[in-house]
Amino acid sequence: MNTKCARKMPALLPVLRKTLALLLVLMIFQLLSLSGCRKAGGVAGPAGSTGSTGSTGDSVSADRLEFGIMPDVDSIPVIIAQSQGYFEKEGAKVSLQLFRSAMDRDSALQSGQMDGVISDALAAAFAVQGGMDVRITSQTNGSYKLLAGKDTDIPAIQDLAGRSIGISKNTIIEYVTDRMTAEAGTDPAGLNKIIIKDIPARLEMLQQGKIDAATLPEPLASVAIGNGARILGSSDQLGVNPGIMLFKASSVTGKANAIAAFYRAYDRAVDYLRKTPLTDFSGILIAEASFPENIAKTMVLPEYTHASPLPDHTLAQVHSWLLERELITADTDLKKLLSIRDDRFLGKQQ
Repeated sequence: MNTKCARKMPALLPVLRKTLALLLVLMIFQLLSLSGCRKAGGVAGPAGSTGSTGSTGDSVSADRLEFGIMPDVDSIPVIIAQSQGYFEKEGAKVSLQLFRSAMDRDSALQSGQMDGVISDALAAAFAVQGGMDVRITSQTNGSYKLLAGKDTDIPAIQDLAGRSIGISKNTIIEYVTDRMTAEAGTDPAGLNKIIIKDIPARLEMLQQGKIDAATLPEPLASVAIGNGARILGSSDQLGVNPGIMLFKASSVTGKANAIAAFYRAYDRAVDYLRKTPLTDFSGILIAEASFPENIAKTMVLPEYTHASPLPDHTLAQVHSWLLERELITADTDLKKLLSIRDDRFLGKQQ
């Protein structure tokens, strides 16, 4: 060995050790970050993991459905269908992924990561506006409440002028907020809307007094009420229910048998929910879908129904709201929205 190089080796060893250590730390950090994203974003399916998709937008498996849920009561029948084995019994392989915001959910559907999602009529209209080929396959049972913080002096919707209201913009949350305030005789344009897209973060900010009011889906609305928040209005009182299941058109065509089995399992889960006390399955919702710890004491479930079509008038009302706010163009007309409904999977028994 060259004596000059030999003399330099001891001096280089500490540098090499530090470099290798730094590379090892970076590799571990990257692995943990990827693991954390998967754990935070998904509910493990029968195979124990959520799937991904290729650049074409087609799902990994021809017979597996990748389905996105939200931390709301619309998603509970889907979660129960998974936990009780109804999907498997009906012949459907389903992987569930939990999303904390409508924006993240819509991005996953648009990018082809999901076959279908728990969604709403507004998101469907935006998808059509953007040229995405989707199908509204059914309505869901959801509930939304406009709440005043426990330490505020806001007795009614009419007293919201100038007060901060946490919402997510251009979503079902803003839609039902505007509907509730307009029904109470208050101009929605005069509201001080604070955009908080992450639903649990919106709940937390309301409870900490960082905002005066917020519109929240169940079960988070019930959590806030249990902690002292007051109900100013609700979608139930208005009879407003634009929640839907939304699938890619390619999945409806290519995975028709799997989606039919998915809906048979969904209806079985509804039957289970009708006769089973919340305390019997609240632990599943907490463990599998990050529902709040105290939901068994606070949450009031909607009257779940078997999957049914989205009514014409619901789409018409949503379409009118979107047009008034210039969120969609006249090209996305009501006839076009009505045409993307596909009820072929509803009421089908094997």
